[in-house]
Amino acid sequence: MLNRRSFATLLAGAAVLGGRAHAQGLRGKTVLYANVGPELFLYDVEAEGATLTRRSSVMLQAGVQYAWPHPTNRFFYVASSNGRPGGGPVNQGDKHYASAFRIDPVTGVLTPYGQVLQLAARPIHISVDGAGQYAMIAYNDPSNVTVHRINANGSLGAAVVQAQKPDIGIYAHQIRTTPMNRTAVLVCRGNNPAEGKGEDPGSLKVFGFADGQFTNLASYAPGGGYGFGPRHLDFDPAGRFAFVSLERENKLYTYGLQADGTLSRDPLFMTESLAEPNNRRRGQGAGTIHVHPNGRFVYQANRNSAVVDFQGRQVFAGGENNMAVFAIDERTGEPRLIQNADGHANQLRTFSIDPTGRVLVAASINSILMRQGNSATNLSAGLTVYRIGNDGRLSFARKYDVDTSKGTQFWSGMVTLT
Repeated sequence: MLNRRSFATLLAGAAVLGGRAHAQGLRGKTVLYANVGPELFLYDVEAEGATLTRRSSVMLQAGVQYAWPHPTNRFFYVASSNGRPGGGPVNQGDKHYASAFRIDPVTGVLTPYGQVLQLAARPIHISVDGAGQYAMIAYNDPSNVTVHRINANGSLGAAVVQAQKPDIGIYAHQIRTTPMNRTAVLVCRGNNPAEGKGEDPGSLKVFGFADGQFTNLASYAPGGGYGFGPRHLDFDPAGRFAFVSLERENKLYTYGLQADGTLSRDPLFMTESLAEPNNRRRGQGAGTIHVHPNGRFVYQANRNSAVVDFQGRQVFAGGENNMAVFAIDERTGEPRLIQNADGHANQLRTFSIDPTGRVLVAASINSILMRQGNSATNLSAGLTVYRIGNDGRLSFARKYDVDTSKGTQFWSGMVTLT
């Protein structure tokens, strides 16, 4: 059983570990979690050989949507739902949950822990604040955000009733606290025009954050949010910049992170993420984004799963499924696209980087048929493993095929055991 003093001790230890990561190497074993539908699998990660070994799995109440570890890496929080992408009443589902697990510090095996929370709508993202006291959940349809206490023993507690209604934007897709933990950013994607309906503008909503309460501070929506469809963001280790993946535009926006926890009024840089930005195909979009542990590189997923009819079968229509690699100017934060590494799979929705910065693993959602001359062959879903060079570039190591016939591989992420 942990009390607040124990939490503080664990957090201090985690902070020390993070600070020594590059100088001495991380002593803890790193594992990867990746789901297929409601089943969450555990893989050992061997960074030197760039290999994965599947070990065990746990079952959730519904399909895994997103997950996040506690800062101590002793607990793990998973959002699940039977809702599906696409929005609207048909895909909203009716079973939505947030669950806590204990992480075995030696093996990484997950054990259910505490009560399972029932949620009102499909959770699209879950994260934990820097102090490890609150879990925050974003919902895309209808757009919303909630905060839940993390009890002194690490289990999930009650929702925090908000004194002020948060500015929730349209189609929230991610909620993150900033490195100083005094503010939080809700990333709202908006929607492309479709079926006679006009475009819904996107935005970044910045809240003050204290005692589990959000207070509206600022809203960022260049051009009124039209032509601005942010999906995810990440921060550099020094806390100077926020890098934002624009899903609907396939761009990377760089904002300055101000001393008060807000963002620069305008993006400092707007950078293309596609290898062929002038040949953007139907269905093309950007995905998640992560900063390398050393802060010198940023990685962003480009994804496309549009299909066309071929001999009565639905085959890939063409587009980019790759990892965009950016070198970051250490003084200005300006990104420079240096590589688009083939994904060897369809729809790289999530990926993660091991804490030593040597390996990147990308997870594709499902399989897809690819046209090969007058026939069609199956491109399997999988976990694509890359080595990361000293220059930040990715080299393909191997792909592990994953059977997604029983559900999509919707989320993946690494945790270093402590």
